[in-house]
Amino acid sequence: MSNQDESPENPLRKELPEEVPAAPVPAAPTEETSAEEPRLTGRQRLVKGLWPPRVSRAQLIVALLLFGLGFGLAVQVASNSDNDSALRGARQEDLVRILDELDDRTQRLEDEKEGLEKQREELENSSDQAEEARKQTAERERQLGILAGTVAAQGPGITMTINDTKGTVEADMLLDAIQELRAAGAEAIQVNGVRVVASTFLTDSGKSVSVDGNKITAPYRFKVIGKPQDLEPALNIPGGVVQTLEKEQATVVVERSDKIVVDALRAAERPDYARSSSP
Repeated sequence: MSNQDESPENPLRKELPEEVPAAPVPAAPTEETSAEEPRLTGRQRLVKGLWPPRVSRAQLIVALLLFGLGFGLAVQVASNSDNDSALRGARQEDLVRILDELDDRTQRLEDEKEGLEKQREELENSSDQAEEARKQTAERERQLGILAGTVAAQGPGITMTINDTKGTVEADMLLDAIQELRAAGAEAIQVNGVRVVASTFLTDSGKSVSVDGNKITAPYRFKVIGKPQDLEPALNIPGGVVQTLEKEQATVVVERSDKIVVDALRAAERPDYARSSSP
């Protein structure tokens, strides 16, 4: 009799289960893995870049300016809206009155504009007239100064040189020469550095001549401004100044010139009694 334990068909025999593989044990995290940051999405990066905001001083100033500008525009728009609302709600009679007032104000402004333009034109004209008057006054003063001998003068004319080696030329001969030159149109005369004017007088002083108290000696040199074509013939007429001086054994030389400078000056004299009659 065989043993049941050894029989292969023994129902009581239990088969042992096959060896099950052990589950993998998770590895302990290393220092490198724990130190790595988690990956961020695009939205998370955008939020991180915008918040918290980093504002510079220039950006803050620009923001404040933009805020002020926007506030002002908002106030202006609100004001205009209020005005428009008030006009829309006004009666026809009120609108007509407002238009009439605007027309009257416009007309007054136009009248004021025209008045101001007329005043400007008058001021410009008066300024031009005053400037012209000043120019005429200055020119008149210059002309009177030339005649009075208080300012220098230059222009075309002649020079006349009288050599008197014999000492025969007298004051009345030189005075005749001055009178002849004035009659011929002389505008400025100078004799040996002395300016000749309307009140000039000549006297004999030994063998020389005095002009307004200033002693001058030969040669007598005349510098005369005027039209040369009139001055020279006036001196050379028969029986005139040149022939008279030559009879006294003096020699006379007359030369024309395009530029004669008369620079001898006289001090301006203030009259003692005469005053201007113009207001």
